[in-house]
Amino acid sequence: MSDARKLLITRGLRGLADGVVSVVLATYLTDLGFSPFEVGAVITGTLLGSAAVTLGVGLLGHRLSRKRILLGATALMVVTGIGFAGLTAFWPLMVVAVAGTLNPSSGDVSLFLPTEQAALAHTADGTARTMAFAWYNLAGSLAGALGALLSGLPSMLAAHGALSILFADRLIFVLYAASAVVAAVVYRTLSGAVEVHTGEQPRRPLEQSRRVVLQLAALFSLDSFGGGFVVQSLLVLWLYRRFDLDADTTATVFFVSGILSAFSQILSPRLAARIGLIRTMVYTHLPANLFLILAAFMPSAPLCIAFLLLRMAVSQMDVPARQAYVMAVVPPEERTAAASVTNVPRSLAAGLAPLLAGALLERSNFGWPLVIGGTLKAVYDVALFFQFKAVRPREAGIS
Repeated sequence: MSDARKLLITRGLRGLADGVVSVVLATYLTDLGFSPFEVGAVITGTLLGSAAVTLGVGLLGHRLSRKRILLGATALMVVTGIGFAGLTAFWPLMVVAVAGTLNPSSGDVSLFLPTEQAALAHTADGTARTMAFAWYNLAGSLAGALGALLSGLPSMLAAHGALSILFADRLIFVLYAASAVVAAVVYRTLSGAVEVHTGEQPRRPLEQSRRVVLQLAALFSLDSFGGGFVVQSLLVLWLYRRFDLDADTTATVFFVSGILSAFSQILSPRLAARIGLIRTMVYTHLPANLFLILAAFMPSAPLCIAFLLLRMAVSQMDVPARQAYVMAVVPPEERTAAASVTNVPRSLAAGLAPLLAGALLERSNFGWPLVIGGTLKAVYDVALFFQFKAVRPREAGIS
């Protein structure tokens, strides 16, 4: 089996685990007695913690074995799952949230991301790399959608009297830890081809590409700050407070949105081949943010869900293009650092927003987080287009 296929498998395993947890997390913490503000604080902790760990990996990643980084991350994932399954008090859970790998959104914001991206970029060149990232994200999105659907199991078990809702939710976190063990087994079989050879290692991170990477990181942080207002766990909480949606309905909604998101990414490489990577990112992302803003104003749950699904049908088409673009504008030996430095601000900026969104939800059931998030992400789209439409990748055949 090729290294690329192994990375697709591990992405799928983590996507399944993240998809379940991202939907269960907010209701689980609420059932423990946490306020919306405390829920937002825990979600903020998960994102800020991921940012700090990912930054460390980015700065040292050119000196470390990618396989060892990934195996270490799976060990941390096991500890995270066990911690959330066994702890109930706010501060202990906050510590685990900050130090662990928990992902409160349907996307990937963990320390796995930059290492897997850099390894995957070694398996393909040129336009084939965009397709490789599309399949990589498809695996994560499909698995995440299935995970969102499975998140309704705890409430079903509780409704039939088989288990208490809290115990059933705790089992979800045990399964989260178990998926990390399976991923570790796959990571152990990766070949040396995914590593950076000693002679290619730069003397310092981003020696040649610092300026362009920092510019991209600044823009990506704006996009992610807006996205932090509407991470999946908070959308679950808002839909419950605004329309009183039950867990089964919410799980179905996010399953469908995950399916739409997943298959839309397969169109991204084809669109990028016609109009370029930057235009693909902007022309698909901007309409998605308008749909998000409109969803906040819908008077009924069906209309709101319709606009959220429209948003998800196009919102992730920029992801393979963005990942391929970052890998193409830096030399191969700087890809781990570039992936980390462009993703760390995303996690850091996204980590600040849920706390604000939680405070807004505590005071009002109106979709202010959707309006603010969509507006900030639209500003990012416009800024990205005008700043990078003329910046070409290093490799020939990519635009």
